[in-house]
Amino acid sequence: MGRRAFVNPALAIRHVTATDRDWLKEILERNWGGTRIVVHGREFDCLNLPALIAGERRGILIYRAAELAEIVLLESFDPGTGLGTALIHALIEELGKQHVSTLRVTTTNDNVEALRFYQRRGFRLRELRVGAVDRARILKPSIPEIGMHSIPLRDELELELPIRHSK
Repeated sequence: MGRRAFVNPALAIRHVTATDRDWLKEILERNWGGTRIVVHGREFDCLNLPALIAGERRGILIYRAAELAEIVLLESFDPGTGLGTALIHALIEELGKQHVSTLRVTTTNDNVEALRFYQRRGFRLRELRVGAVDRARILKPSIPEIGMHSIPLRDELELELPIRHSK
């Protein structure tokens, strides 16, 4: 896909194991208000989804996959170092081998950094869901009214990336 690697290629990306579960639960509760994520009107318990870890627990990518795949959560604890990019590349490689043709991700209207990040990695805007975050608060009342940069947190934006299949 012509993407530049920003990370040392020796960086280990691995699947979450049983020994990571307590750490993952702690991270989700501290940074995301719990293990449940509400996106496009559905609730997901991140502890029940597959996940990849970068390095020595320096980044996490939680996803779900069927005919298409979806990033449910991506977080780098060392922003700007390429960990997020490395996690996406590892997921794309894995999904290509499984013949998954599309990877999607949803972010919120206030998350301009995520919009920039995903678009720079080839994702394209697919859908705007006006009022989706307002509706998500019914399932998860802890979602704040005001998001990053003091922007009212109201809508979801979905981005999509086609995946090339490995032979």
